Amino acid sequence: MAFSREDIIESLKSIYDPEIPVNIWDLGLIYDIEILENGHVKIKMTFTSPTCPMMEELLDMVKNAVESFAGNGNVLIELVWDPPWDVSKMSELARLELDLTEQGW
Repeated sequence: MAFSREDIIESLKSIYDPEIPVNIWDLGLIYDIEILENGHVKIKMTFTSPTCPMMEELLDMVKNAVESFAGNGNVLIELVWDPPWDVSKMSELARLELDLTEQGW
């Protein structure tokens, strides 16, 4: 089954942070998506806080969403803290949704 980066992004947009009404893609939690020649997918992601109580659940949700394209066992999620997440990582749409302006950062 062939899939694209855009397919993966669309699946990630269906996953919402339970504490913030914004999907994890627009929230800026996904730093990189790499589709390897063998069909495996590597994702670098972070969280708004290293103490996020939903971290394990969200990691599972990401893995399950991407596996729907890549197949079981073909998804590697690398949790990164550098660079640290901040509001500037959010899409413009997400900042508008949360009523955040540059002056408010």
